[in-house]
Amino acid sequence: MFFKSKMKWVALVGLVLSAFSLFTHFLLARYTGESISEYHSSITIFSWRPIFKNADLFRTADQLLVGHLGISSNVGFSNLLRLMEITQIDSMLGPMYRRLWGPVRLLESIYPHANPRGNYEAPGLRTNGFIFVRVQGGFHEIRNSICDVVVVSRILNATLVIPELQSTTSSKGISSDFKSFAYLYNEDQFIVALTDDVKVVKTLPRNLKKARRKKEIPVFRVPYSASPDFYLHNVLPVLKRHSVVELVVSDGGCLQAVLPNHLEEYQRLRCRVSFHALRFRQEVQELATKVLNRLRASGRPFIAFEPGMTRDALAYHGCSELFQDVHTELIQHRRSWMIKRGIVKGKLSVDLTEQRLNGSCPLMPEEVGILLRAFGYPSDTVIYVSGGEVFGGQRTLIPLHAMFENVVDRTSLSTGRELTRIYGSETQFIGISHRPPPSYEEEMKLETWKTSGPRPRPLPPPPARPKYPYNIEGWWGWVAESDNEPDSTIMELRINAHKLLWEAIDYVICIEADAFIPGFDRDGKGRPNFASLVMGHRLYQSAASKTYRPDRKEVFKLLEETSDHLYQVNRTWLTTIRKHLSRTLLDGLTEASTRSKLLSFLSHPVLECSCLRYEPSEASTHATSPSTLSQVQGALGVVYRCPAWMDSDVISRSTKENENEDDLDEDDSTSGLFFRQISTNHEVGGGETNNKDEVHMEDQEELESGER
Repeated sequence: MFFKSKMKWVALVGLVLSAFSLFTHFLLARYTGESISEYHSSITIFSWRPIFKNADLFRTADQLLVGHLGISSNVGFSNLLRLMEITQIDSMLGPMYRRLWGPVRLLESIYPHANPRGNYEAPGLRTNGFIFVRVQGGFHEIRNSICDVVVVSRILNATLVIPELQSTTSSKGISSDFKSFAYLYNEDQFIVALTDDVKVVKTLPRNLKKARRKKEIPVFRVPYSASPDFYLHNVLPVLKRHSVVELVVSDGGCLQAVLPNHLEEYQRLRCRVSFHALRFRQEVQELATKVLNRLRASGRPFIAFEPGMTRDALAYHGCSELFQDVHTELIQHRRSWMIKRGIVKGKLSVDLTEQRLNGSCPLMPEEVGILLRAFGYPSDTVIYVSGGEVFGGQRTLIPLHAMFENVVDRTSLSTGRELTRIYGSETQFIGISHRPPPSYEEEMKLETWKTSGPRPRPLPPPPARPKYPYNIEGWWGWVAESDNEPDSTIMELRINAHKLLWEAIDYVICIEADAFIPGFDRDGKGRPNFASLVMGHRLYQSAASKTYRPDRKEVFKLLEETSDHLYQVNRTWLTTIRKHLSRTLLDGLTEASTRSKLLSFLSHPVLECSCLRYEPSEASTHATSPSTLSQVQGALGVVYRCPAWMDSDVISRSTKENENEDDLDEDDSTSGLFFRQISTNHEVGGGETNNKDEVHMEDQEELESGER
């Protein structure tokens, strides 16, 4: 009996201790969960395998430079300052580092300068009336349209009401905490930044607001790329008569990209709007800063990659055969819809090889990975994948993950709570993710309705076909069942609004990235897309930053040449790829000025919004030769000399580098299998013998492309 009672006491004590342990764990999980997730997001995201023996070298040099310049170490650094930092530590990191991450020297003298240069007066107190604008489209279309409507308001001497973004209204299921424009951008910053350009107000006066509700004000659905004369001859008389007009902009731009020479000041106004006035709202900017801080926490540079693979873009250009699965059906269904509405002029089925030879299809993530590895980027390079939508899902990124171990995006660099916070307080939808499939009786009712005989007219509507969760996850049961796609659910409309915030975060990361490479630069209407905006912003903010613009025609031909040995290529092929990517740093600018700029000014704002910090004769210490620099500047058209106050700002740079190095190339042993971990000498102050034999290939290749 004594033994039995003792065992009962031991069991009771064990139960009490177990309950206490569980209670303690629950408390710890509740009050430390957020800090733990923050720790994992900011510290243990990557399993670093440093390229350099001293992994903290870059961070230490960065901190020393920051202390020397007296600049805050928080993110908010522009790429311009970062390029100056990188230039100062180039000599420590060696020619290989300069080739992969260093600035493009022939563009170092081009700086942003969007201030007025001629007779440009501030807007007067009296205007011709109010312009109310409704903007439709995605992120890049909204940004282009806002810049255009500001210029239109200036041309018409009108007061601009803060534009309304159709993707961000409370009726679409998003939070009512942020109204329309303020859902994405900072309204106060927008108004203050344009004080000397256009008079901007938040809302219409009360009487005009009532008239708009009653639909008593004139509405113009303006055409894409309209000329200034269209607004002066058609819109201005109506504006003066009614004191208000409403413009509906739906195609990503309402003013022609290239304006006449006498309107060059309006081109600079576009730059001031896009690059200075349009700032994201505080919550979005703070999260983008956190993500960027976590990317830079290791002190290492990173590449931003924009796939550009959206369903509309693939359908417009006829690239459905890239997938060979249900996604092909989705693309073909969308292309058929575009053909019927006159958006696409062509056949439903298109030869993929022909499209790729024309450069009309995007580079797949695997192909971009091959280019980067062939250029010399090692497998532990950090690659940030941007974009609100990568059609085909994460499986299309599997080959890129196989080549680079540190492929990340905003979801892996931020917590779910942080992303939810920028959305605001949204209504919870109940039962949407757990809707049961239709019963057999409901399916039979629909089938009976379809097969019934003659009936009186008009016919009653058929029973609504419900949408299920697996539709949103990737399998669309309606494909080939109907010509019209089902209406979007409230959740899908909400996600479309969220994509604007996702792309805003990605936009900031791509602008600040040490290198940027796009997979595609066209959208679902054949016009410049998100990647083009990024490249234009980088060209304006820091022209010398590494921004690759691969020629898809040439890349496809090179890949086809060695399609059977993509992972076991020879040295000649590697050299060709490296020279091609190096040339695109300059040749891509010339192509952008002749193609992209004609469709979107913001994709190539150089000439109108840039100036020269150095004269060709002064630039001999920064480039290979003054004559080559003159050729590059002539190709870009930049001839305006920067004002004196900018010259006084120049941070002294080291000019003691050896400019007479030969082409840098990897050892022959790396040409047979370039996907293995490349071991190179990056010791500070060491490896002098090897460095003398190595080359700074960038200078030589820039010289070759400049002389073309």
